[in-house]
Amino acid sequence: MEYKEYGFWGEDGQEYIITDRKTPRHWYNYYYNNDYIAFASQVGFGEGFCQDDLGKRVKLVMDRCAYICDKQNNTFHTAVGLPMREQFDFYECRHGLGYSTVVCEKNGIRSEYTVFVPTDGWREVWTVKVTNLRSTEADLSVVGYAATSCDGPYAPQGYNNFSANYNPDCQAVVATVTSTFNAKKLRFVYDYMIASEKPVGYDTRKNAFIGTYDSKEDPEALVQNCGCTNSACVTEKICFALEVACKLGSGESKTVAFSVGYAESLDFIKNANQNFNAEKSESMLQEVKAQRLSETDGVFIETPDQNLNLAFNGFYKYATNMGSRWARVRHNGYRDMASDTECLGAFNPTLAWERFKRILTYQYPTGYCPRTFIDGAIKPNKFSDCAVWITFTAFSIINELGDVSLLQQEVLFNDGTSATVFEHLRRAVEYLYNFQGMHGLIKIWGGDWNDSMNFAGLKEQGVSVWLSIAWVRANKQFIELCKMSGHEDLVDTHEKMGADMSVKIQKYGWDGEYYITAINDKGEKIGSKESRGGNMYLNPQLWAVFADLLPYEELLKLMQTVDEKLETPLGTLVNNPGYDELDDCVGSMTVHPKGTLINQAVYLHPMAWKLAVEGIMKRPLKVQETLKKILPWNREYAPTCGEPYILYNFYHGPETEYRYGVPGQSWRTATTQWVTKALINFVFGLKPTLNGMVIDPCLPPEWENCSITKKFRGGTYKIKYHAQSSEKCICVNGVAIEGNLIQPPKTGEVLDIDVYM
Repeated sequence: MEYKEYGFWGEDGQEYIITDRKTPRHWYNYYYNNDYIAFASQVGFGEGFCQDDLGKRVKLVMDRCAYICDKQNNTFHTAVGLPMREQFDFYECRHGLGYSTVVCEKNGIRSEYTVFVPTDGWREVWTVKVTNLRSTEADLSVVGYAATSCDGPYAPQGYNNFSANYNPDCQAVVATVTSTFNAKKLRFVYDYMIASEKPVGYDTRKNAFIGTYDSKEDPEALVQNCGCTNSACVTEKICFALEVACKLGSGESKTVAFSVGYAESLDFIKNANQNFNAEKSESMLQEVKAQRLSETDGVFIETPDQNLNLAFNGFYKYATNMGSRWARVRHNGYRDMASDTECLGAFNPTLAWERFKRILTYQYPTGYCPRTFIDGAIKPNKFSDCAVWITFTAFSIINELGDVSLLQQEVLFNDGTSATVFEHLRRAVEYLYNFQGMHGLIKIWGGDWNDSMNFAGLKEQGVSVWLSIAWVRANKQFIELCKMSGHEDLVDTHEKMGADMSVKIQKYGWDGEYYITAINDKGEKIGSKESRGGNMYLNPQLWAVFADLLPYEELLKLMQTVDEKLETPLGTLVNNPGYDELDDCVGSMTVHPKGTLINQAVYLHPMAWKLAVEGIMKRPLKVQETLKKILPWNREYAPTCGEPYILYNFYHGPETEYRYGVPGQSWRTATTQWVTKALINFVFGLKPTLNGMVIDPCLPPEWENCSITKKFRGGTYKIKYHAQSSEKCICVNGVAIEGNLIQPPKTGEVLDIDVYM
């Protein structure tokens, strides 16, 4: 399998430029604000939806396209490079941080189609800049089109019960539907498309624009009319389409903008249209670019791997920022948002703290945290681990900011009562400790981090050894927070709780060479030598290191067992061997084909944890190997492929044959976020404390010289690492210091730090 990049990096990693339309699959980019998220591929395919505070959604855009209609020749082509069977004179897609631009040239017309989500509002915006490259005048029009599910999904032999039409007062196509979105009761609301100038045509009925038997690549309206049909829609499938005239002289350019959005009144749409034009849309795009850059400029790296530098300095931080707000996008995973927010804190702790407080508002007063909130409700979904992640997040951000007083801020619970952040953490830690099942370990219930181990504890007897280990780490961090914040009265109690849980883990969770991962309701071990499948799992071993559960030499031996039993050329297996048949005492993971997802695959999220663990264990060769196996462009150990600007949830194993080395899903995973954090905190070794920054690196041996620049408490560290040094020391502004603790910089101060290794 040959690795092909299908494009190249733009300057500073702010864009990846795709030059071959036909990538192996759609290569997506994401765009978002706090209320709306969208994504699109290199040929424009994608979705966009609004969300309110309880996860109710309006599926506003289910696909989108823009067309250039040539009125003189009665022809049209898309501005997104489709269909594949047609040739374009030029094509490229520039995926950037918060936007994508597709550039096409065909029949002497150049188009630059850009999609983005403004910094606020329930809307997305597209702009189409058209340039006439011909020597003669071009009589054109630009058509923006969006499929929608604002009226519900299309069901054959079913009804879509709403209506849409062109509203001349608003100069918009408007769908009138009912919804409880952002409201407590059902009401009429409006979904719309507006353009930057008065349209010359429109469509709101999908069968009129696309046609009953046609597709967006060959819409019937454009095939037959080279323009819109001015269709209304009543109890048929709604779409949005607007046509804007675009007559251009030779060499002349014009930009047409469209916006698709949600509104609670027609007056809102009317006002939005009055304030919308091509210049305004360009201004909004520049605001997006500036905001995304300001949110992600807290750290930059320079290593011998230029691809890594570009990916990290651009998309990795951008994806971490997005995950902190939107989790896995398809639903608002609580653990996902908390963990991603911890990772965001490594380069933007101020934003991370505000995001963290929002996450806390979905916690129950008991301390329990739900799996998700979606469709207007907070949904526990019988997951037991979600509460453990908030301590990790709080501990990380407090140490970054150096401000313990933040723990005293009041934050709501999901019932409207409130307590300090510290109290939220205390209740979470104590809830989990008291949520004991078999052998006094913490119950697994309907799943721990492993969502697909969802049958193991439904009778509330089964327990998670992994979660019990993770709790020990959370409890240790909580004790540190108690000491920092004047709650010494809780220290003794929690130290006894931690010692008690650690003894139980060793007694019931140790399998002779490594830790099992769980015990099901029947008392059967999962991840044990005696298990029916999955005799060893990766996660408990990694988290034993995070929790400092054993002395260093024993942890080192444990990681050597991981090397022996789980390491492959492709990466570290999440469990081994895989399951061959359904085990209804384990979970749905046992029906995944071997070598996929969580069944004997190289699952990259735990491999990102492993990258951090190898840094903790000071195994530089393993740091180097683990990172290389994660990154798709590195083929030293095994063939891999995929989008070079983002990471994935897993690689398909050899059992999948033709899919070997092919990545799973991109973006909607914590791999990118945790690789980002692991590089900052455990590879470059920047470990924040209340008193300053400890520098404790574990660099790949091939990185003889590298650097990291990090903003910290109002100042900046510029750190250079020198591997081939005759002695080990750290110099700050040219002066050697004792130890490895760097004092916080003064506001605006830049400290030049040299680390000689």
